[in-house]
Amino acid sequence: MKDAYSVLGVDRTASDEEIKKAYRELARKYHPDSYQDNPLSDLAAEKMKEINEAYDEIMNSRRNGTTSGGSYTSGGFADIREIINRGELDKAQILLDGVPVNKRNAEWYFLSGTVQYKRGYFDMAYTSFATATRMEPGNPEYAEAFKRISAQGRARNYNPYRSAPNMGGSDACDCCTSLICADCCCEMMGGDLIRCC
Repeated sequence: MKDAYSVLGVDRTASDEEIKKAYRELARKYHPDSYQDNPLSDLAAEKMKEINEAYDEIMNSRRNGTTSGGSYTSGGFADIREIINRGELDKAQILLDGVPVNKRNAEWYFLSGTVQYKRGYFDMAYTSFATATRMEPGNPEYAEAFKRISAQGRARNYNPYRSAPNMGGSDACDCCTSLICADCCCEMMGGDLIRCC
């Protein structure tokens, strides 16, 4: 059988609702009742059978999060995409964390990066988007996300290995270090920080 997504004319990242809509449109077009007393009725019946099989295969794989080979697929993450789009980040993170490490594909890293990005964890998002892009370099969605976070990092003087962007050339560690040094200097001069300052 042909690829189920190709039969329905949808992308692998399509939502369940988009798949149902495509199925309904094709079913309306090829339903055998529309071809009664028509020389094309056999072809329509065969096409309708193919459409039904494709739809069942996709929906079953999404429910189980697997293909017939038992591996997690992009389609298995469609529900998590919808959950992220609704802003339910905690729920999405729990579902992503539940995917076994050996089944974490490029889609998993992309969705994980999206959750991290929306939470403001730019360093983790950067790493996840980079991994997704490395695993599937031809995927334009992954490449765009990585490009966007990389550009934002440069614009903010962002270091992908630190959680918070570097604002104004100092961070919390620099501030603490300065205060400790000032306190030490004041103690050496026989005073304390409050009197010195």
